Amino acid sequence: MPEGAYRRDIVLLVDDSPEALGFLTEALEQAGYSVLISTSGQRALGIVERITPDLILLDAMMPGMDGFETCRRLKANAAAAQTPVVFMTGLTETGHIVHALESGGVDYLTKPINIDELRARIRVHLANARSAQSARVALDAAGRHLLAVKGDGALQWSTPQAARLADTAAGRENGLDQVLSAIAVWMKDRSRPGFQQDAPFSVTTEGEASLQLAFLGGIGPDEFLFRLTAASRRSEDETLRRAFGLTVRESEVLVWIARGKANRDIGEILGLSARTVNKHLEQIYVKLGVENRASAAVRAAQVLHEG
Repeated sequence: MPEGAYRRDIVLLVDDSPEALGFLTEALEQAGYSVLISTSGQRALGIVERITPDLILLDAMMPGMDGFETCRRLKANAAAAQTPVVFMTGLTETGHIVHALESGGVDYLTKPINIDELRARIRVHLANARSAQSARVALDAAGRHLLAVKGDGALQWSTPQAARLADTAAGRENGLDQVLSAIAVWMKDRSRPGFQQDAPFSVTTEGEASLQLAFLGGIGPDEFLFRLTAASRRSEDETLRRAFGLTVRESEVLVWIARGKANRDIGEILGLSARTVNKHLEQIYVKLGVENRASAAVRAAQVLHEG
């Protein structure tokens, strides 16, 4: 990018009216936005497959696929799931407004559009979207294993660490599928009288608990946040600590060594860097009187089997 240049925010404008498209395109371009236009919901979906806009302005009433269905399909696309959608509608009944928000919209503007109000709302929603993205990046950088789902159990977003931990525990790709299945069951059960929604629950792999999920709360009208951790193996940890005089972290590392996990996987599971895992291994070798991980795994397995 040339010196002094900057990236302009991209607004996707979806309306079946050529007059509205021309009027709004001119107003948005004068405000400094790059504008993409679409005359139908189907074309809008095609555009989003190629380019991810920063914000979408969507006409509610269009022939064929209306704005509500278009929004639902846009939100099902991972690339556009976090893109704010502002509806433009001549419908002022409360039911239609609720329908727009339930479809995934963050706001609505009543036609005829007031340009000053339009620009103000766009600025607000772009700022909110950036704040949300910054929060996710910060959580990701901190190594947090977090994911959010919609009320129907569908994945809203996940930090890469959570996805990698799920894959590691499941021993295959798409390990999040098992996690989402467990969450779907939890979502159904939470309506039962006396249900303890603060209690952690497990994800099982091959009949054994491999992960634990904890519900952290709602972060939107249809967004539920969960933390993912490796399933507790406290009894095994304690057995190895007593047998070899290990620290808590050393015993946790040794449990996963005994289960055949590589250093990188152990780091993902325990939230440690590869360097830290290696440091723990050096101490484990000394305390077990062995020279390599294979021998350490054998010693640990023997103790756990006897226990």
